[in-house]
Amino acid sequence: MNLSLKGRHALVCGASQGIGLAAARELAELGAKVTLMARNSEKLKEAIQSLAKGDHEGHGYVVADFSNHKEVSEVALNLTAASNIDILVNNTGGPKGGAISEADIEEFTNTFEQHLLCNHVLAQAVLPGMRARGHGRIVNVISTSVKAPLNGLGVSNTIRGAVANWSKTLANEEGKHGIRVNNVLPGATNTGRLKSIIEAKALKGGTSTEEIQRNMAGAVPAGRFGEPHEIGGVIAFLCTPAADYISGINVPVDGGRTASL
Repeated sequence: MNLSLKGRHALVCGASQGIGLAAARELAELGAKVTLMARNSEKLKEAIQSLAKGDHEGHGYVVADFSNHKEVSEVALNLTAASNIDILVNNTGGPKGGAISEADIEEFTNTFEQHLLCNHVLAQAVLPGMRARGHGRIVNVISTSVKAPLNGLGVSNTIRGAVANWSKTLANEEGKHGIRVNNVLPGATNTGRLKSIIEAKALKGGTSTEEIQRNMAGAVPAGRFGEPHEIGGVIAFLCTPAADYISGINVPVDGGRTASL
């Protein structure tokens, strides 16, 4: 099985921590040169030190705030003008939880900006080069809510569904150019995002975080939460030659929690 990514250059978003950083590490382990993108330069400087070094000229990072798609676009276009990007991992932190009926309009527009619009401008930046080379991989980190909406995450359910359909459309359009587009759908994963969800549920329900954590983990057939590297490994696999004939799919990585096929 060919899992080598030597000679490939990956741009990984939200890569200063969590799933984004885990994906960057896995890609680097397979030989890719990796450019990290996030808004905190100090965290990026620290994160880049944890990446495996191959026989290329080394990894790098760029700073962009995903609350502003124009800024993200400018940074991405500057990057692609200077270097080929073979792999794009779209990954952004999720919005706060809550019932959809209680969500402010700004929550929808802000999340739409951070997720769909930023994904879109990043894809627009890398696609011309991918088409010219006849090869490209785009992996979007979304959520299992794409298959089954999650209680208490109304805004997230709505926008992530839009991102999934955007992704499938892109996969259909770009397949003839040798570009593969797929979605990875993490379940409950040990990240700062999960911690904040657990704390919010405990506060709202007047119970302990330990009880919420036990209940959430108990709903997973695997009996535990996922680890970021387990999500990162699937992201990296979808970028390898071994996955050349996989495109336009949603891959849940959730310990079996999602009830649908």
